[in-house]
Amino acid sequence: MNNRINLKKTNPAAFKAMLAFDEYSESTSINIVHRDLIKIRASQLNGCAYCIDMHTKEAREHGETEQRIYALTAWKETPFFTEEERAVLALTEEVTLIGNRVSEETYNKAAKLLDEKYIGEVLMAIIVINAWNRIGVATNLMPVLDKASA
Repeated sequence: MNNRINLKKTNPAAFKAMLAFDEYSESTSINIVHRDLIKIRASQLNGCAYCIDMHTKEAREHGETEQRIYALTAWKETPFFTEEERAVLALTEEVTLIGNRVSEETYNKAAKLLDEKYIGEVLMAIIVINAWNRIGVATNLMPVLDKASA
C-alpha cells in the first residue's frame, strides 16, 4: 500500500487544529497508563497500523508490560487490568464503535470510579485518537519496520 495525501502539506490549517486538539488532550490529568490504553485499544479497533505501532512503543517506554499490551484485545477475559482501567477501556470501545452507543451500564460504571472532569478528559482523549486513526487509515499511513526487528 502506498501513502495517499499528506494532510500536513495539503491542509496545514486542519492539521494544525488536530495538533492543538492533541496537545490539549496530552495536557489533561489523565494518567499515562490510561492514556496509553486508550490510544492502543482505539487504534486496534480502527485497524490503524501506524498508530498501533507508535502507541505500543510509547507504552513500553512508559513502563507498560508486554503481557498487558498483548492481552489488550482480550482485556475483558484477563485479570491484568484494574477496575478503573476496565472502565476506561469499556468507554474507549463504546465511543470508538459509537454506532452501538455508549451504554448506561458502561457510563454508570465509569461514573462510579472516575469523577466527571476525568470522564470528560477520557472522552476527549478517545475522540482525539479516533480522529488520528481515521486520518491514518484514510491516508494509508504505514509504520516503518525497525531495523532491529527485521
